[in-house]
Amino acid sequence: MKIAAIDLGTNTFHLIIAEKRDSEMNIIYKTNQPVKLGEDITKENRIIPVAFERGINCLKDFKTRLDAYKVTRLKAVATSGVRSASNGQQFIDKVKTETGITIDIIDGQEEAKLIYEGVKYSGAIQGKSVIMDIGGGSTEFIFCDEHQLYWKKSFDIGAARLMQKFFHTDPISITDQQSIKSHLQETLSELITFGNDFGAQTLIGSAGAFETYSAMLNPSIDIHKISKGEIDIISYHRLSKQLINSTHEERSKMPNLIPLRVDMIVMASLITNYVLQELNVEKITLSTYDLKMGVLQSLRY
Repeated sequence: MKIAAIDLGTNTFHLIIAEKRDSEMNIIYKTNQPVKLGEDITKENRIIPVAFERGINCLKDFKTRLDAYKVTRLKAVATSGVRSASNGQQFIDKVKTETGITIDIIDGQEEAKLIYEGVKYSGAIQGKSVIMDIGGGSTEFIFCDEHQLYWKKSFDIGAARLMQKFFHTDPISITDQQSIKSHLQETLSELITFGNDFGAQTLIGSAGAFETYSAMLNPSIDIHKISKGEIDIISYHRLSKQLINSTHEERSKMPNLIPLRVDMIVMASLITNYVLQELNVEKITLSTYDLKMGVLQSLRY
């Protein structure tokens, strides 16, 4: 039996297809498209027409692929970009009409739980850890170990959202950096309080920006062929400093930095730096398995 998951992120739509036999599954196809559904979403809290159309066209392409693979079970989930938009339901209804795909809007708690299940499947969780999934609209945090999750929450501090609100100069100014830090201090106080008591030993970065860090630091590694990997923290801090201090043009020429993340990687770096510092975490692990794998896992049984 063929099963599939679609993750409608604020920046990127993902499709993953697997062949299921008993309780085992084998990934046979995966793709993504940089839809940028959240483009300018902070201005009027709406999916703007051009982004709306990109999203519909992407899902039409996904439907063609689903039909080609004869997928029998599909779960499609929408996260921050759709759930926070005033016309999010209109987008979902249009998708249903145009493609037949039913989309579930999941809240931040469900999103975090599915991310945990995806990361757990990768084998990246070893001991007390904090998982961080930096999306375009929101960022999820999960404190956990191999056996269970202890605390989870989604915050509206995604890279695209922060960029639209705070990224005013090229390169980003010290003033804007301080504004972001102040915003993180105010928003993440509950997270830091719990985290300091919990004592996570490792920060596990769930796909996205962490795949970019890994690809830039280790060009010989094929991100598409691994489920997890270590990110040297000293090398990360050196890269982070370079990304934050560079201009858009300079970053656009950096190897293994995809166009979608040329500016948002600055926001991701600032969030990552803040969490590393406040939680005193000294080890970073990458999990290439994230929300979409968690969604796929939910279809296994």
